[in-house]
Amino acid sequence: MHDPRRLPGLQGATNFRDLGGYPGQDGRPLRWRRLFRSDHLGGLTESDRQAMRSFGITRAFDFRGEEERAAQPYALEGLRQHALSIEPTVAQNMTALIEAGEPLTAQRVTELMEELYRRLVDEEAGRYAEWFGHLLEDDSPLVFHCTAGKDRTGVAAALLLRALGVPHEVVEHDYLFTNQVYRRPPTAGSSGLLPEEALQVLWTVQPRFLNAAFQGIEATAGGLEGYLAQRLKVGPAALARLRQMYLEAPGGAA
Repeated sequence: MHDPRRLPGLQGATNFRDLGGYPGQDGRPLRWRRLFRSDHLGGLTESDRQAMRSFGITRAFDFRGEEERAAQPYALEGLRQHALSIEPTVAQNMTALIEAGEPLTAQRVTELMEELYRRLVDEEAGRYAEWFGHLLEDDSPLVFHCTAGKDRTGVAAALLLRALGVPHEVVEHDYLFTNQVYRRPPTAGSSGLLPEEALQVLWTVQPRFLNAAFQGIEATAGGLEGYLAQRLKVGPAALARLRQMYLEAPGGAA
């Protein structure tokens, strides 16, 4: 899981990493240089751009909201961008609470994050279904991201990895890896409205957040298989195709 190929070391996207190598269905690992997750790509350096080109990435799936995309746009030659907008409701909810005079403690922000993850797998299931539809079109290298690459992207990565048969503990490891590599913006918290302990919750990930998402999946669809089929339109045939596309063939050939 700590394979050096996982982290290309981009300067302008610290949470950019390869999902290759994780053990999938029947022990078949995910193919390298096919599936990349990331924070936003608006700050890439020229060397970062060269690295992206060397990976052959031709598709980008952007889960950021409209204002986020407008504030930090990017363009790379040969890269097709697909907007799969999921608006950042946590920030809106925090603003409403501040205006109402409610102190934003670490515990309160934790509750807001758990609410977000439950909402993502329920109200935003259509966006993830659309994304899986793109995944099934072809297996050309792709990157999917939001702003920090940890919540909307974290759920997307977890759903994909579990669909490919990656064990939950490995999925959780990948999810928590954000805390080791992501560098939050230097201006984060500069307004002084949030105490540092609350900012720490906001800009990191915790197992309980991801657990909230999977608890929501269990509550609404009876488990992952039902959720994939009912909410994401990935039934048995599509699931088999997804695994054929993104897992190494038996015997190790990509």
